Amino acid sequence: MRFLVISPGRRAALLSAVLAGLLLVVAGMTYAKASPVPRQASPLSKAASTPSTPRDGAADCALPGTTGWTDEGHRTDTSVFQRPAGTIKAAMVFVDFPDAPATESPADDAAQVTPGADWVWQASYGKAWLAITQYRHWVRMPHASTDYHFQRGFSHETHEAYIRDAVAAADPGVDFSQFDMIYVVPTKNASAISFTPTYIYEPGTAGVVADGKRIKWAVTLGQDMWHWGPKLLGHETAHTFGLPDLYAFDAGNDAHRFVGGWDVMGLISGAGPQYFGWESWKLGWTGDNQVVCRASAGSDTVRLTAVEYGSGTTLAVIRTGPTSAYVVESRRAVQADTGLCATGALVYKVDSSVETGKGPIRVMDANPDATPASGCRPLDDAPYKAGESFTDPRAGVRIDVLHADGDGDTVRITKS
Repeated sequence: MRFLVISPGRRAALLSAVLAGLLLVVAGMTYAKASPVPRQASPLSKAASTPSTPRDGAADCALPGTTGWTDEGHRTDTSVFQRPAGTIKAAMVFVDFPDAPATESPADDAAQVTPGADWVWQASYGKAWLAITQYRHWVRMPHASTDYHFQRGFSHETHEAYIRDAVAAADPGVDFSQFDMIYVVPTKNASAISFTPTYIYEPGTAGVVADGKRIKWAVTLGQDMWHWGPKLLGHETAHTFGLPDLYAFDAGNDAHRFVGGWDVMGLISGAGPQYFGWESWKLGWTGDNQVVCRASAGSDTVRLTAVEYGSGTTLAVIRTGPTSAYVVESRRAVQADTGLCATGALVYKVDSSVETGKGPIRVMDANPDATPASGCRPLDDAPYKAGESFTDPRAGVRIDVLHADGDGDTVRITKS
């Protein structure tokens, strides 16, 4: 579930480059910005929506990434990460092992995860389609399953060696030059291939090449696919797009204490797996014209359409620092989120300087003392209802939920 494997050298190089850029930005007393968009009047009545100062452009709330790897910043390095747009061509190959020969049909294994392509299509508002070509026959790996040393914390090189063997075994029957990425599915009998890591090619290294094509992105499925199901593809493939993990690597008492069951990048089987609106904006699935930004003192009254629909204004953002902001979005039990435990205005804090697995997004709980309903977990009832407010006096932030209906919420965001 968790894994992006990268060598220490590549991580250090990326971190140095991005931090150097951030220092230049801070020294210049400005923020990194996305492409500017025209400032638009609120669709609500003038009396209800006139801010105390002119509304800031969406670009003023786009945060820079500073970790050198997957984070919540808007400047995704597309020389490293895959563009999450259009048709993404993927080959799915099925492998077994000398010590774990397959006894099931590849179609059985494929059926466990391939519906995730439809889920990603829906969750991306039709912006990304995983076109998966299945090669439904078993190819034999050259080593025993136990020789690949699948374990948490295994190295980029160890993972790459596994992918290299899988690609070599499948190559006689697959033209890898046709594909953007690959999924490697092991037989259910290979218990040693325990979990599902994502591979991203490290520029400047030999990597894996087949049919003249470098394999830059791969997801190697593990036995946990039988637990997580199709949305595992939504989680792992989004790592190739540059999204971080939202659950805690340091599990403590609750590995899901940061976002609960919200967003598939946290708890894959959570009640609200739709990607946060912030991440849809980062990935380009939500446009700048769908975001209301408050980066300077003042207030805005905003009609938010539930993010599950992907239309209208979906985000209201209050910038609080060079790498931080509060976000409010509306959530409804529709589309990818039919299993929600609660609906309303969901408030969360984003910090693009926080590394994957350390809480780059943290949901604010409107009901911290409430006992979750049966089948739900802490934070699943976090949304704010009409008449409720979120405040952070130290940051000078206030979010009031003024009205709610079946399609969304009307909120007032204030920065003092």
